[in-house]
This record gives sequence, structure tokens and C-alpha cells, in this order.
Amino acid sequence: MGFKCGIVGLPNVGKSTLFNALTNSSKAQAANFPFCTIDPNIGLVPVVDERLDKLSKISKSKKKIYTTISFVDIAGLVKGASKGEGLGNKFLSHIREVDAIIHMIRCFDSSDIQNVNANVDPVRDLEIIETEMRLADLESIQKRLDKKNKKNLTEDQINLLETALECINEDKSLNIIYEKFEKKEINSSGLLSIKPRLFVCNVDEQSVSNGNNYTENFISKYGEKDTLIISADIENQLNQLNGSERENYMKMINLKEDGLNKLIRKGYNLLNLNTFFTSGPEESRAWTINKNCAAPKAAGEIHTDFEKGFIRAETISFKDFVENEGWLNSKNNGKMRLEGKDYIVKDGDILNFRFNT
Repeated sequence: MGFKCGIVGLPNVGKSTLFNALTNSSKAQAANFPFCTIDPNIGLVPVVDERLDKLSKISKSKKKIYTTISFVDIAGLVKGASKGEGLGNKFLSHIREVDAIIHMIRCFDSSDIQNVNANVDPVRDLEIIETEMRLADLESIQKRLDKKNKKNLTEDQINLLETALECINEDKSLNIIYEKFEKKEINSSGLLSIKPRLFVCNVDEQSVSNGNNYTENFISKYGEKDTLIISADIENQLNQLNGSERENYMKMINLKEDGLNKLIRKGYNLLNLNTFFTSGPEESRAWTINKNCAAPKAAGEIHTDFEKGFIRAETISFKDFVENEGWLNSKNNGKMRLEGKDYIVKDGDILNFRFNT
């Protein structure tokens, strides 16, 4: 399954630098002028999981396959984008295709890197982006609720759009939509303002451990839960280092965890995702599923036939699998369970599906 995160923000806040660091590439052009990114860059990144490394070793697997996350570097947005300013609607259409939005926010001073605004103000910058998303949604909703187009919508779709319209017009939070409507309806709505979001405060090297005045002001308004402090430049430098060099550099600057791992962990929490595993001599593999996912649906992530013909799931917890050194001992020691259609897969479960063809 994996998921797709779009990196958005004003021009020259470090989006492309972060993208190149996260994807360990130089796909995205990082330059000191607005709109150097026009078409979105897409990078597929393996989600390295130490649990999978252990399973692969125990099962003596020929192959090891991590689950993945896609990052999309999207062109910089400016005030008036909903009306076509900058790259306008092209920018906004790219955001519609992602599962979650990473708001990249400038929290550093620099005379070398242009700022499209007169000063550094992360709260104002985020408000510009979110206002443009709301305005774009407003225009989209009004078109779809027009009498001519409304007849093509279901009752649930109409209710969702009308609820969103009321929230936008009254400047209220759109979170109520998650309380009133099913995830499937929300995802198919195409609305930008209700996409899950993470905030990345891009800081200089001196601020990467403890933040600075800009990050403090931002966190006081938006909280720590969905906010990360990252230095895109440092992440790029880390990618040039290997093994002990990387570890020593991280210790020197008091960095306990790299930005990619922090983003993945926050992203999984934000989107309510879990990981299950399959493991055997041919391959050990990680699979991404939604939390509270029933066993047949998890089986469907491997192949639709597994979901259609689901009978049972042979299930071992990660802890038991490791302690008993694999399938055989886990089964002999009574640690393997047979779970049915109502079983909710737990994070870290090792599964083997029985199904009818």
C-alpha cells in the first residue's frame, strides 16, 4: 500500500533540498529563485524497518522487501495561486493526488536565499498556503453543487460538500468532516483542505537540536504533535556519509534521529497505518495497512485473490516469532494462532494466509 506525501510550501523554503535528501537523489532542482520546480518530482523511498531485518535473518530469506513511501516535490505556491498566480492551479492539481501534505516552512534567516516575503514568519507563510487551498476548494465545491452538476452526485457526496462549504464560509475547522463521513467519501472528494498534514520547520544547523524563535512561535500556535524540526541541508549532508562517519556527525550535532525516520513515524501515525510481515525462505516482506484492518483486507494487499478466497490467517506476533526463531518452533510451542475473517491485524504480526483459489 505505502502512501504518497506531497511536499508543499512557498518558493525557496527548502522543499527540493528536503526532497533530494529524503530520496537520496538529485532529481529535484534546488535553486535560489522562485518556481525552479515546475513539474512535480516523485521519489520512492524504502521504509527501513529493523524488524524486517531480523525476520529475514531468522527465515534465511533470499530476498528482503521493505514497504515504501512516495515523496512528491511540488512547485512553490504564492498568494493568489487559487486565481492562477505563480503556477496556480497546476500546483493545486498536483496536491489533489497525494495522501498527506508535508507543509515545508522556512524557519531560518539567510541573506543568500531569496525570500518571497519581506521577512521570515512561519505562521503567516502557512496561513497563505492554507488560505489558497481553501479558496481552491471553495471554487471547486461551488461548481460541483451547481444545479447542472449536482445531479451527478450521491446524497453523501452532496452532504460532504455542503458541510465543507459551510466550514469554509464561516472560517471553521474542517475536522468535523472526519467525524461525520466515511474515509472513502472523504478521499474521493478531492478537497485539499481536509488532507492530513504534517508541518516541517526547516531550520539552520545551529537550531536543529532545540529549534529557535521561529519554531517556538509556530509550535505555540500549531502544537508539537504534527510538527517536526528538520534541517534540509543537514539531511543532505548525512546522505553523503556512511556508517561510523554518519553516526559521529549526528552525535556531534546532537541529532538522535534523521529526518526521514521522523517523517515516516509521524506519517504513519497521521494516516493511522500499521505494518504486517510475511516471512519465509524465499522472501521476507513488509506490508502497509490501515489500523483496524481485518485479516481478509490485509490479505488483499498481497493479492485480490487472497481476499476473495480468504479462509484463515496463520498468525504469530513479532515477539514470539523472534523468541522462537521462526515458524516451526513458534507452531510447536503453541505460539501460532489461526485467525478468522474478524481478526484485526496487529502492528508487527507475521501472517501466512490460507485461501481458496
